[in-house]
Amino acid sequence: MSDSLLHLIVPTSIEDALVEWLLERDDVPGFSSLPISGHGSSEHSMSLAEQVAGRTRRVLFLLQLPQPVAERVLAALQSDFAGTGLHWWLTPVLAAGRLD
Repeated sequence: MSDSLLHLIVPTSIEDALVEWLLERDDVPGFSSLPISGHGSSEHSMSLAEQVAGRTRRVLFLLQLPQPVAERVLAALQSDFAGTGLHWWLTPVLAAGRLD
């Protein structure tokens, strides 16, 4: 069974709720998160300050999971976080490891 990398880009307003939601899931052994800036053509969803700055603050979550687990997590996200502006994509993990 191959792993996938699930990328979640979320508004900062739902960061804490998503962290809690992920930590409560038995099928998510861990994840990483980091602050990012979104740049693009979605000015209608940006505040005036964000329009002036040319970027929107977001949080990126990275989850390495077996493909079937990633699909279950996505299905649950679509139910529990509908309408929040969460953006996602799923990519294969070609190789991974730890250098000790």
